[in-house]
Amino acid sequence: MEPVYTPVIGFARLLFAAQGLKLTIRGTENVPRPGGAVMAVNHTGYFDFTYAGLAGVKAGRLVRFMAKKSIWSNPVARPLMTGMHHIPVDREAGQGSFDAALEALRRGEIVGVFPEATISRSFELKAFKSGAVRLAQDAGVPVLPVTIWGSQRVWTKGQPRRMGRHGIPIFITVGAPIAVDSHENANEATQRVRAAMEAQLHADQATYPSWPEAERHLLPVRLGGTAPTREEADALDLADSRRRATRPAGRG
Repeated sequence: MEPVYTPVIGFARLLFAAQGLKLTIRGTENVPRPGGAVMAVNHTGYFDFTYAGLAGVKAGRLVRFMAKKSIWSNPVARPLMTGMHHIPVDREAGQGSFDAALEALRRGEIVGVFPEATISRSFELKAFKSGAVRLAQDAGVPVLPVTIWGSQRVWTKGQPRRMGRHGIPIFITVGAPIAVDSHENANEATQRVRAAMEAQLHADQATYPSWPEAERHLLPVRLGGTAPTREEADALDLADSRRRATRPAGRG
């Protein structure tokens, strides 16, 4: 039992029950017990880390997520994130967070990573950064592919939160661990991981309950939705990045 993580899990479960979330968690037999792994998770909503974390909990493991450093500036979130031993990521000085994650993996922890680095506005997989694979190679551990589908219906970028009772189905699938050899080209291995996760995600989408017509804006164009295309989503992300780059120092 961990003094911070354990009660947070309890609170999350109470919240999900109050919301009536219909959580379907598959593949927990693929979570190593014990031993380190890099949990690579797709990113469509703000609560993805909680849903992916539940897959670890169901397998008796706690996941230490890599998350943007700015979360630690929140006085409520800071003690929780620190107490759960999550890892702050400073995008301006990423080596320190990489080293901290590597140390956790070598201790036998599961480290959660979002290879897309940010929420996908198209709800399709974005291009993956190679950090997850490089961590797995350096630590000598597998990549654990985890896909989540439906979380954008609860809260995603540019949309209001739905914290009341709504009964939204959320699919969380853990795929078979993917071994990455230390000598394999990191970019090629990253593409291999992405391809496996894309196939896994498409399988989840194929069996997901009927999508509400009023929420077509949360569904990819490929599936008949009206979400931004990949190209439109990339343009929106680039515009956001440029705004952050020109923001006066000291502003969040």
